[in-house]
Amino acid sequence: MVWQKYNGEKIHTPINDAVEEIIKRETYLGNKLKVYIGTDSQVKRGIVEFATVIVFLREHKGGFMFINRDKIIRRLSIKERMLTEVQKSIDIAYQLCPLLDQYHIDLEVHADINTNPSFESNIALKEAMGYIMGMGFQFRAKPESFASTNCANKMVQ
Repeated sequence: MVWQKYNGEKIHTPINDAVEEIIKRETYLGNKLKVYIGTDSQVKRGIVEFATVIVFLREHKGGFMFINRDKIIRRLSIKERMLTEVQKSIDIAYQLCPLLDQYHIDLEVHADINTNPSFESNIALKEAMGYIMGMGFQFRAKPESFASTNCANKMVQ
């Protein structure tokens, strides 16, 4: 997996090492962090482009994020695409969880799924919520899922 910063700079160390470096730096600077993970996708000419983000928010001092981009070259139903987004977020959350627990940093997993039944993505809401919460993570869906709905969305537009 290739991760990068918002400015496009590639992260050359394993993601766990990069995240731990951030945690140590921000703690040294006296900042309290919270981490949010989310994925969004966009279909462009039969290619599904995904962006997964790790958003670091400093209490009262703004934030920043790491981004990973990925593609699938095949058709996915809306439900399959929503659940693939959730899977990508869960994968990175599961990988980072021991590190975040070690430093007592809260984590939320955000899904770009609408809670309003009149929207198409709502078809995957129950499965996504069950999956994320079943893995022991805090879950947020639209309109509270800014990591996927805003941050990751910006990366796939």
